[in-house]
Amino acid sequence: MAITLDDLRRFTVARNFPKPVTLNDALQRIGFVQADPIRAPARAQDLILRHRVKNYHAGDLERRYETLDIEEDIFVNYGYVTRSLQSLMHPRSNSGSPWPRGQKKHAKLLLDFVRERGAAHPREVDEQFAHGLVTNYWGGLSKATTHLLDAMQYTGLLRVVRREKGIRIYAAHQHNSIPRTAAERRARIDALVDVVVRIYAPLPGSSLSFYLGRLRYAAPQWKNELRSALRRARERLSHERVEGVDWYWPADESAVPHAVKDEVKLLAPFDPVVHDRARFERLWNWPYRFEAYTPVPKRKFGHYAMPLLWREHVIGWANLAINHGELKADVNYVRSPPRERAFKRELEAELDRMREFLRL
Repeated sequence: MAITLDDLRRFTVARNFPKPVTLNDALQRIGFVQADPIRAPARAQDLILRHRVKNYHAGDLERRYETLDIEEDIFVNYGYVTRSLQSLMHPRSNSGSPWPRGQKKHAKLLLDFVRERGAAHPREVDEQFAHGLVTNYWGGLSKATTHLLDAMQYTGLLRVVRREKGIRIYAAHQHNSIPRTAAERRARIDALVDVVVRIYAPLPGSSLSFYLGRLRYAAPQWKNELRSALRRARERLSHERVEGVDWYWPADESAVPHAVKDEVKLLAPFDPVVHDRARFERLWNWPYRFEAYTPVPKRKFGHYAMPLLWREHVIGWANLAINHGELKADVNYVRSPPRERAFKRELEAELDRMREFLRL
């Protein structure tokens, strides 16, 4: 029987929200959780995990970070990766120097300092070296030591051991050696591709290409091999042509049939269900936009609009705020809101879950 777009919608929702498990189990299952510093009403990583972790509360990830089998790193974006995933990406050799030639000496001195300290706060590093200011990627100014610490973390010389008031605390780190053979290298690249697909599937062909292109940040040493990895993925993955578009998902999963619960979920803007905007519009027939950095007069959805999922349909969005210890919800709909009593009951239940998550 041919797969339909309705099947893909149910498949997308059902595979993203299995029965909640422990925090470490959820992290191992998903592999990567994108991070974002905005709290509206909580950080993206917490909003993503609350649907997938039993009894999760805002901030649990940061509080328990040192006890979990994860690291902060870049995958398709910056976030939290399992150590098994990180080991596939490192060492990031042949990636080009992330700092000017004159900074290599500074990097060595900084690494020696961190090794001697065991763990170091950026403030301590800056007090020791006073490297001055540099222009960061957004055109502003950052302390040079902070810029250098970021670059050393990216190349694998340092790791984040914890955060103090949101600030990364660094320690020295060393990764395993590079793959010795072409077969080992291809196996690592294919494993990275499989992680991407497991997180964001089902993916239309154009989105599969986009996400594999993002792997140039995860493993810049293999960026020239991603095209052949895409070709292998198209042959290896399950796929089906639906309404003129080729869709891909893990080879060991079936797209039909999938039951979806009568539940309302408010989703983070970076939730895997929402992340691929092109897929979102194909599945739900309206263009969601993240507008936190959009000038206020140009916003259509609001500062931090959270897509509103009812059963297998995303039917609107909500902006949430905490005012005098109470949760305020501004809910909007693409079309008219459902009239079913079940929807109203489940929407209030989701807002109650949000209050508990925020400990209000």
